[in-house]
Amino acid sequence: MITAFYHPGFAAPIGERHIMAMRKFRLVAEQLRSRPEVRLEEPAPVTEEQLRFVHTAEYIQAIRTGVPRELAESQKFPWSEALFPSVCLTNGAVIAAGRRALRDGAATALASGFHHAHADHGEGFCTFNGLVVAADTLQRSGEVKRVAILDLDLHYGNGTAALAGSRDYLTALSIYGSDYWDNEAYLDVTKPRHEDGANHFSATLPRGCDGKQLNASLDKHLPRLLEAGQPDLLLYQAGADPLRDDPYSPLALTHADLLERDRRVFDFAKRRTLPIAWVLAGGYARDLSKVVEAHVNTFIAASRIFGRYAPV
Repeated sequence: MITAFYHPGFAAPIGERHIMAMRKFRLVAEQLRSRPEVRLEEPAPVTEEQLRFVHTAEYIQAIRTGVPRELAESQKFPWSEALFPSVCLTNGAVIAAGRRALRDGAATALASGFHHAHADHGEGFCTFNGLVVAADTLQRSGEVKRVAILDLDLHYGNGTAALAGSRDYLTALSIYGSDYWDNEAYLDVTKPRHEDGANHFSATLPRGCDGKQLNASLDKHLPRLLEAGQPDLLLYQAGADPLRDDPYSPLALTHADLLERDRRVFDFAKRRTLPIAWVLAGGYARDLSKVVEAHVNTFIAASRIFGRYAPV
């Protein structure tokens, strides 16, 4: 049995025309609800004290109040009073998933939008960096000593990298097909726009990347997550936006390729007795069913490795 943390409050009211379809969380939860190997639970929201270990008081206040509006909307969401409760729930879900993975081996938060968020502002549909908030919370409580973050979203995880630089207990790896810097995406990954650090690394996927190339990159770079020592927890950003159907993706990856990607990640964790918690990330295809299929497939891959798999 694998626990998936979900709450209807994840979906902030950002408008039906926004490229980020908030209803996907509900659609994924509805599909998982019928599977015998999944347990759906509601998470507690993150506390402001937990947020302040990662984000500045001024930025938290802006998200809560909408003032100043430019800062409150720095992540490219229209601000409303419902935004703060929503992102508190999504961040709380990542903490809950990390904690449950420590107990059960694997767990998930059915939420997305974390890795571009910086300490003092948001970027790219990411308000608070739930990955680092969860890692910090569990490290400060003594539940873990070391945490690794694997980012397989289409876009480079610039916010996570920036936050990792001041946290030597973290190791972060981003394998991306579109660079992200200063709140803009760049399809040309041949021109570097960022520098790796002592504990945050990155690798590019070339335009037109297929499943074979992706698998080779995973085989080459996943061991880097272990270079500083065995982590106590792996947080996995499982992006749906590398899919070839995604309007932002220059890659040639199919649903089968992403399913194999996820299988390799979960197998990597299982073989090393490494607890893993994952989040839903990216995914902007106009046909939302394609996004939902990619996210459900991630759960199927996890259940094949960590639990009893029930064929569909």
